[in-house]
Amino acid sequence: MSVLPRSVNRGSNVAQEKYADIREGVRSLCKEFPPEFWRKCDEEQRYPDEFLAALTHAGWLAALIPAEYGGAGLGLAEASVIMEEINRSGGNSGSCHGQMYNMGTVLRHGSEEQKRKYLPRIASGELRLQSMGVTEPTTGSDTTRLKTTAVRQGDRYVVNGQKVWLSRAQHSDLMILLARTTPLAEVKKKTDGMSVFLVDVHHALKNGLTLRPIRNMANHETNEAFFEDLVIPAENLIGEEGKGFRYILDGLNAERTLIAAECIGDGYWFVDKAAAYAKERVVFDRPIGQNQGIQFPIAQCQIEIQAADLMRWRACELFDRHEPCGAEANMAKYLAAKASWEAADVCLQTFGGFGFAAEYDVERKFRETRLYTVAPISTNLILSFVAEHVLGLPRSF
Repeated sequence: MSVLPRSVNRGSNVAQEKYADIREGVRSLCKEFPPEFWRKCDEEQRYPDEFLAALTHAGWLAALIPAEYGGAGLGLAEASVIMEEINRSGGNSGSCHGQMYNMGTVLRHGSEEQKRKYLPRIASGELRLQSMGVTEPTTGSDTTRLKTTAVRQGDRYVVNGQKVWLSRAQHSDLMILLARTTPLAEVKKKTDGMSVFLVDVHHALKNGLTLRPIRNMANHETNEAFFEDLVIPAENLIGEEGKGFRYILDGLNAERTLIAAECIGDGYWFVDKAAAYAKERVVFDRPIGQNQGIQFPIAQCQIEIQAADLMRWRACELFDRHEPCGAEANMAKYLAAKASWEAADVCLQTFGGFGFAAEYDVERKFRETRLYTVAPISTNLILSFVAEHVLGLPRSF
């Protein structure tokens, strides 16, 4: 079975031509990790270490790191192509995308000393920065009410609290952590008083950090995290104390845009897979793809994926120009997650009973792409954001 049936489905011709070298390079690497590899990882609930090592060695995970620190110095647009192609080739970029969007916090707000200390080692693969601790079990998306605290004591901070959905923490050397350094009751704006830290995960696990794995419906390594008097050196504070919420938002815009690209990759995979099967599967002496009941849903998915793709490029363009892109990043993520989930459903329906068989990979990808209408930000929160910040409607919560 091929890695992915490549039909006429190529998406945006302009984007395909502009990033042809990146696409071909990532596709070539992904061919070394065929569906059987991902299927086995999924069956064993195993982290794809070999794939991460190959991506790192090839330099793809250092795409956003400037050349002076050992990276490629590319923009979010190029990074999004890398993530798209991993999923389009049948892989799961959820195992590695954290390094891409977490990088932005250090790149845009870290000190020169922090950049020189960490970025070359991340670019070489000596260190992995895959995990971000923001969400908490009692506050969810209401980030300004988070309860994890970091109290300054001389040249260090002492952290106490709890996080949840801390993904890839067990396969990461460094973690981005958001905590309150000023109590909510003492700030004028509820978005003030939060700070961002770079945490040495291995040291933390021996000195106050406990991780509890969360088994979930896809092979997505994620955890609960408990912080008990964890000491973080003051030099690990990123940017200015109390301004962390703004820094995190920068990273979240990158995250949402990259997730959109991954969903677009998934979407094209599902459409290609469904179209190929519909041409080959013969029932009642004719290919099922000859029936409009099969054709039309697949065609609708193709249209919606390409529409989402256009918003992805707009978000990348604004982000790379350091211009406000919150609305575009959120809309790209909304459109792409919706399109990929609809394509997953159509693909499964096209395959019928065979879609539930693990050997075709449809059910695995179906489970993987379902995540993105819920996280990293839910569809309803995106709609609330657009209603308030784009349409000027009253805040609903």
